[in-house]
Amino acid sequence: MSRLSNKIVLITGASSGIGEACAWAFAREGANLVIGARRLERLNDIAHHISADCPVRVLPIRLDVTDAQSCEQFISDALEQFGRIDVLVNNAGLARGRDSVANLQESDMREMFETNVFAVLRLTRLALASMLKANSGHIINIGSVAGYATYEGGASYCATKFGVRAISEALRFELLGTNIRVSSVSPGLVATEFSLTRFRGDTQKAKRVYEGYQPLTSHDVAECVVFAASRPPHVDVEEMIVRPIHQAGFKVHRQS
Repeated sequence: MSRLSNKIVLITGASSGIGEACAWAFAREGANLVIGARRLERLNDIAHHISADCPVRVLPIRLDVTDAQSCEQFISDALEQFGRIDVLVNNAGLARGRDSVANLQESDMREMFETNVFAVLRLTRLALASMLKANSGHIINIGSVAGYATYEGGASYCATKFGVRAISEALRFELLGTNIRVSSVSPGLVATEFSLTRFRGDTQKAKRVYEGYQPLTSHDVAECVVFAASRPPHVDVEEMIVRPIHQAGFKVHRQS
């Protein structure tokens, strides 16, 4: 039997990409799910298909991670339905544009920090109230290689992912002596809706990001998340950096 069987796993940003892949990966390990995102119709469809394929319970909840009340309701509904939180996967995140600092738009900066940093702090704080009472749980933050190095046009996004890394590290100190684990999984280039969102729906720009090499898939990253979550209780996988084989740092070898 999987160590994740009957665990209660909460996943944000679960309507596509890495979040959706994580939902499937945890369900196949026997975990019950609470999945959140703004696109409730899409969440309902995912929940229907997972429930039909796996003998687990799936609770889809509309979640806007930038809204405090929505986050509170997400955690409250999860606890009301299942009574506990075993794993929180802070996956929701985005990038907007590739502007230099001199040309940054105020709305883009705020959206990235609200989604990538404040939401992680908020949801973690809310989930920890239950985890600390139980002296058990696991926070898994989806970071990025952009949390370890910067690039032109990425100041705001990189700052948010450095922030996620800092949050994860601080939590490990704060939770030392408890049975609550903290992990971060930081992928490189992953073929998801990420670039489409960054380039505001420009499909040609988004497509060029992944041309000439094989990027990671959302399922590759989900496997790493499930690996971290499924270690024995005394084992904490603190950090995982995963890139496609043809990426080193931010340099990509593309086939001509």
